Amino acid sequence: MSQQLQAKYRKDYTSPEFMITDIDLTFDLLDEDTKITAISKVVKQGTNSTLSLDGEHMELLSVHINEEQWSEYEVTPSHLYIHGLPEQFELQIVTKVNPSKNTALEGLYKSGGAFCTQCEAEGFRRITYFLDRPDVLAKYTTTVIADKAENPYLLSNGNRIDSGELEGGRHWVKWMDPHPKPSYLFAVVAGQFDVLRDQFVTKSGRTVDLEIFVDQGNLDRAPHAMSSLINAMTWDEERFGFEYDLDIYMVVAVDFFNMGAMENKGLNIFNSKYVLANDQTATDTDYLGIEAVIGHEYFHNWTGNRITCRDWFQLSLKEGLTVFRDQEFSSDLGSRAVNRINNVRIIRGPQFSEDASPMSHPIRPEKVIEMNNFYTLTVYEKGSEVIRMIHTLLGEENFQKGMQLYVERHDGTAATCDDFVVAMEDASEVDLTQFRLWYSQSGTPLVKAKTEYNQSDNTFILELEQTTEPTLDQPEKQALHIPMNVELYSKSGSVLPLIIDGESIDSVLDFKQESQRFIFENINEEPVISLLREFSAPVKLEYDYSDSDLMFLMVNAKNEFARWDAGQNLIAKYLRRNITLYQANQDFVLPENVLDAFKGILLSEVLEPAFIAEMLTLPSQNEVAGWFKPVDVDAIAEALGFMKKTIAAELSDELTAMYHTLKQENYSVDHPSIGQRSLRNICLSYLATTENGDALVVSQYQSATNMTDTIAAMNSANQAQLSCREKLMSTFSEKWTHDGLVMDKWFMLQGTNPAKDVLSVIKETMSHSAFSLKNPNRTRSLIGAFFNQNPVNFHSIDGSGYQFASEILVTLNESNPQIASRMIDPLLKYRQFDETRQNLIRTELEKLSKLDNLAKDLYEKIAKALEA
Repeated sequence: MSQQLQAKYRKDYTSPEFMITDIDLTFDLLDEDTKITAISKVVKQGTNSTLSLDGEHMELLSVHINEEQWSEYEVTPSHLYIHGLPEQFELQIVTKVNPSKNTALEGLYKSGGAFCTQCEAEGFRRITYFLDRPDVLAKYTTTVIADKAENPYLLSNGNRIDSGELEGGRHWVKWMDPHPKPSYLFAVVAGQFDVLRDQFVTKSGRTVDLEIFVDQGNLDRAPHAMSSLINAMTWDEERFGFEYDLDIYMVVAVDFFNMGAMENKGLNIFNSKYVLANDQTATDTDYLGIEAVIGHEYFHNWTGNRITCRDWFQLSLKEGLTVFRDQEFSSDLGSRAVNRINNVRIIRGPQFSEDASPMSHPIRPEKVIEMNNFYTLTVYEKGSEVIRMIHTLLGEENFQKGMQLYVERHDGTAATCDDFVVAMEDASEVDLTQFRLWYSQSGTPLVKAKTEYNQSDNTFILELEQTTEPTLDQPEKQALHIPMNVELYSKSGSVLPLIIDGESIDSVLDFKQESQRFIFENINEEPVISLLREFSAPVKLEYDYSDSDLMFLMVNAKNEFARWDAGQNLIAKYLRRNITLYQANQDFVLPENVLDAFKGILLSEVLEPAFIAEMLTLPSQNEVAGWFKPVDVDAIAEALGFMKKTIAAELSDELTAMYHTLKQENYSVDHPSIGQRSLRNICLSYLATTENGDALVVSQYQSATNMTDTIAAMNSANQAQLSCREKLMSTFSEKWTHDGLVMDKWFMLQGTNPAKDVLSVIKETMSHSAFSLKNPNRTRSLIGAFFNQNPVNFHSIDGSGYQFASEILVTLNESNPQIASRMIDPLLKYRQFDETRQNLIRTELEKLSKLDNLAKDLYEKIAKALEA
């Protein structure tokens, strides 16, 4: 355990003392006794004659140096130390692993009937002893050998260069990747698949073969992934000028996968959730998710693969940047406003919550015990917001110049976040010195705004103040460079020019001090201000908007995000007020003019249906919880329920008319059709709470021609606790038990069921034939949904939810610590709750902390939570 607990620090980074320039791997695949031969060319960089290689959970069979058997080595549970080495040499290591027993799904394992690898962040060390760190870039040649009948497809990185037959029904394929890469980007897949093939011609005229491998029988669910891939390749050439660089691009869909997908060079391995879709099995949300994740992994080819990160503390260099790129891809192909809204919901909900937890960390962390614990919303989503702020400060033209300079300087290398920022500065001549604090400072800044209109001199004063609360990792905070996008409106709705000191300025203000005043001149009437447009920085904003100003912005703001944000602020005002009223045993309130404002949005003839649907969507209970300390889960649920039922009752006629107007005869996955279904199903979710809700939901379920409408009906029945719920759930389960991905939707409904007896239902559901705790997708869908999306029942005052969580985590600690570590997060935030709940959660965390075999993934998080 003591070895597990050693922390690593960014400040302690040193260059490797040896470099591996080339590696030739041979995999002789067998279910329980796979033999791996690794022949590496090694060059000494320093004076140390002992080579320290990472390795765990495998058997070492032999070590050779320059073809001679070597005995000067020692093996520990985590390393192989080889002594007395020359300046450069050829190293041959032979190891043996058992893929069938690898339930951690790191290294080489079996997914269903297929062999599969996952090497990011540190899984390659479960395959062979190696310098398993991202700054060691080597050229890989890989030969894969397996039984031909069971594994007709043998895949690895790069281009296929040779193949042949062997005795005993076995065969082999050799692959060569001409681009140096770190070990985390290595991949091998072997198995039986159906294959969808296509081609893409790059802007320079090269033809690239495209292949998507899916389980047999699922070929009809792969075309959307293929079209998404082609769209991504086209977009990256047009927007960023990046062209693909191999002869083939492969995507493999597997059922057992800890992550969403992995960008291994030329051979992306995907969770099947993000590949398989047709209208009978996938919802619109699934289709959009596939488009985004296919794009994300493809975009990594340049921002992650061709330029990788020097060390794992720089993870946001590739992930934050690539999330920004996939968000822009989705926005350019679909609705920019809707995509921005959905991105911001993630930041304001779970990411802000992460910032307020014991696991709070900067997007470039300073200290880590288990690297898998930093595959977080902070690194990915907040990291993307940091890139977006750079884009906001520089503009598209200068940002693209910065990207080109970054690639020119660092292609083929392992770079740092600082390297990226320097490239942006040098290309744009914009000073980002203070901005760099976003990379090193944790927590969520709070920006308080005040305004004053002086009629005497026609000025409008904006006063801004920023603070960031101390976090466990950083008690002292500094003022950040916050780009504050603002707009001023006249009473007629026209945009007023921004003039400071006699000069017209851009709408983005550079807010750099703890407090700062901006005095706008030539303002001839008191304006309405729109603050933090486009969510120009990942901050919490406090400003005392009047109801009338928010309603004005909902109608007049030129930016759709600003309209949505005004509506969210209006909702938030009355949610806060009603939570306070509930706690004082007083009646809820929701004024008629607020209802009229949302009625106006619903009946708008100029807004897109997709955008109206977002305007009518209430914030999640978890987002609202982030506004309070302590969190009153029951009060929040009651206030949200009241608001939903009141809107439904008061707008019943309009919601009903819109619902019937938007009925579609045929299913299409184009963005206008998706938007219409989204609005129609939002209407249904409201109407489900009314007297006619049961009949309406049953009618939609029975007449649904696609999975989007089917799940919408079931979700409405689930959340409204309609009498038809059990019948619909039973019918759906009978029809789809054979299909795990579809059943994930059913499991999620079970996990989010607001019924008081949901815990007993969940325990019973775990014995369902389609459920397995060993499958990350099943576990996330049922157990994860209960932990994260059913706060009233998870945080039941009797502690039953916490006890159940502890039991599950004990099991996952043994079988898949990485999933356990991601599942524990709701327990880490226990200090947000009342004293009774704090004590209940702390009791379970202390129990877990005393496990003899506690994985370091869990240890790090539990230790930080208890320390806090």
